[in-house]
Amino acid sequence: MKLRTFGYTAGDGWSPAGAPADAAGLDSPQTVVFAFAAPRFIEETGPLDELLSYFPRSHVLGCSSSGEIHGTRVCDDSISIAVARFDATRVGYGVATIASPDDSFQAGVELATELAADDLRGVLLLSDGLGVNGSELVRGLNSVLPSSVTVTGGLAGDGSRFQRTWVLSRGIPSSNRIAAVGLYGDRIRIGHGSRGGWDIFGPERVVTRSEANVLYELDGKPALELYKRYLGERAAGLPATALLFPLALRSDREDEKSLVRTVLAVDEETQSMTFAGDIPKGSLAQLMRANFDRLIEGASGAALATRHLGDDTDMLAIAISCVGRRLVLGERTEEEVEATLQGLPSGTRQIGFYSYGEISPYATGACDLHNQTMTLTTLSEQ
Repeated sequence: MKLRTFGYTAGDGWSPAGAPADAAGLDSPQTVVFAFAAPRFIEETGPLDELLSYFPRSHVLGCSSSGEIHGTRVCDDSISIAVARFDATRVGYGVATIASPDDSFQAGVELATELAADDLRGVLLLSDGLGVNGSELVRGLNSVLPSSVTVTGGLAGDGSRFQRTWVLSRGIPSSNRIAAVGLYGDRIRIGHGSRGGWDIFGPERVVTRSEANVLYELDGKPALELYKRYLGERAAGLPATALLFPLALRSDREDEKSLVRTVLAVDEETQSMTFAGDIPKGSLAQLMRANFDRLIEGASGAALATRHLGDDTDMLAIAISCVGRRLVLGERTEEEVEATLQGLPSGTRQIGFYSYGEISPYATGACDLHNQTMTLTTLSEQ
């Protein structure tokens, strides 16, 4: 695998200068261009247009961000780019449209069906971050793909605004889209890891009324009213401040797998909360809050979970972390991207973005939707 990473910053241009032209020699049907960009570039498309002009034969996968990761730096108003040309790995590409969250399951089925093949080893997927039900999307993917296929990715971001997100759909930034690349063959090596680091507090409560990803009642009481009581003065900043207090969710008291869910919207009239993934009735929910050191330890743990050994100078790490982690960590945000890179083989190059949701296996097997995690995908060839 041949690999180049570079970036673009509004006002400063390409870094290093002339970067897209210098990497154009990697253009091929076996090349993937990853591009994670500030939301503004859906309107100011010049840099993306220039980038794509150098890679007419390549597969482009990208989306809007709540912060772009360049190595160990986290930036805004930028584009973080990696160009990976595989030597012996076939690459496929698929796109699906979602008119509403109700289309999410079918979109997952359509994408998985389009990419499925006996030699499919992995899928990297990016989705609109607001118009999708992430739980249904991954359920659709899992209904078609075997658990031996590694599926990772994330939901596009829009800072803390929650107004509009977009995905690069065949080179065009578009909302209400899901795009994915499939990687095929025996030479590709895909590592993955997903870790949180939040502290649980307060009692575990039963979800007594919910519909898909909308939560109405906990222990028979209005969910939003209860949530506001915990947030106190921070409740005035909802839904953005809810990123600081996600929910830990498990199916029952015997379930050792706890998924994290974060709020996308609140409805004062119905006293309900809309989450990035499903909140099944009868499941158990518990509030979480930040522990700075544990969040950074969680990022380091994600790197260790990729299980890559040795020194592979042509390894790409794609880091997808939740916007809630960035809001909590503040000036310490770059510590978590430093921690991930330190846990990977020397010479690994890292790009990524801050998201509205992360997609990865919980440990092994089928993928799950996660919120408030640092999720890493590593790519290399044997």
